[in-house]
Amino acid sequence: MLAFVGGLGTVRLHSRRLSTVAAMDPTKPPHKSALDDMTTKGAFARKASVFRSWVSKGGEFEPEGGRYHLYVGYACPWAHRTIITRQLKGLTDAIGITFVDYFMGDMGWEFKPEPEPNYGLNKIRELYFKAREDYDGRFTIPVLWDKKTETIVNNESSEIIIMLNNEFNDFAKNPERDFLPESKRDAILEVAQSFYEPVNNGVYKCGFARTQEAYEQAFVPLFEKLDDLEEVLGKTRYLTGSEMTLADIRLFTTLVRFDAVYLTHFKCNKKRIIDYPNLFGFVCDMYQTPGVKDTVNMEHIKKHYFMSHVSINPFAIVPLGPDVNFEVEHDRATRF
Repeated sequence: MLAFVGGLGTVRLHSRRLSTVAAMDPTKPPHKSALDDMTTKGAFARKASVFRSWVSKGGEFEPEGGRYHLYVGYACPWAHRTIITRQLKGLTDAIGITFVDYFMGDMGWEFKPEPEPNYGLNKIRELYFKAREDYDGRFTIPVLWDKKTETIVNNESSEIIIMLNNEFNDFAKNPERDFLPESKRDAILEVAQSFYEPVNNGVYKCGFARTQEAYEQAFVPLFEKLDDLEEVLGKTRYLTGSEMTLADIRLFTTLVRFDAVYLTHFKCNKKRIIDYPNLFGFVCDMYQTPGVKDTVNMEHIKKHYFMSHVSINPFAIVPLGPDVNFEVEHDRATRF
């Protein structure tokens, strides 16, 4: 920790924030975070992912065991989707995985305490430059990497999880688990899209808003949609019926972070998820699904948000609470 004295008294800065500044390469573009995706009216407007190729039989990127590698982080809800899908499909032997550190400083996501295993890189940005030397976009996770051609296949989480579900069944331990059955594909993708903007992205729009107007324009539809989802999940175990789908995974990774982070850090404080009986029961049901609990690292989640967003939480104080127990009994398996 280092300190300086200013108008606010003695301010202590976390050493992780300072260590990244000295390592910046002036020949490469600076790190761009989500906080850079702002409109002139102070509203957060997430940029689209850049790498959008597809793993498929007969395509440029053929499905193969051991060929692909996921770069992810426990802290990130978008990356969390891919961690869960890989785990539940039984692809842990077929697709490698490397986790970034929870802290995201001026140089973006970093591999700590050890470099990543394929090339000895220390930062996600280095992986992007390896794939495309003139890349000047955001250095996001998840990344689906092809070790054969040494490039990024895809960095859009909603597409990566479809590939993990559909394209690697020959190498999966649980190929029979289908989280996007063809008979319900349109319905699953439609419901997932319906809550993407108000909920998945909405919490960020609240937290990163730089005007009261932008904040309120995100806050109201967020809780309107949560109310709608509470009603839906009062009638059915999962969003589209009795079986878990990719839509449920996409909702879960936001809701499991809500009370610990978004409620306070992003000012999404009208209600807690625990105040919604059906939403909280859904989160507990998902969490207690074998394999899912192991993908939730609340320490990484809390430390990432409260320590990385310097403009929101400049003193990097990480709250000790809340104590949310996702292992309480629920009746969703027998109720529906």
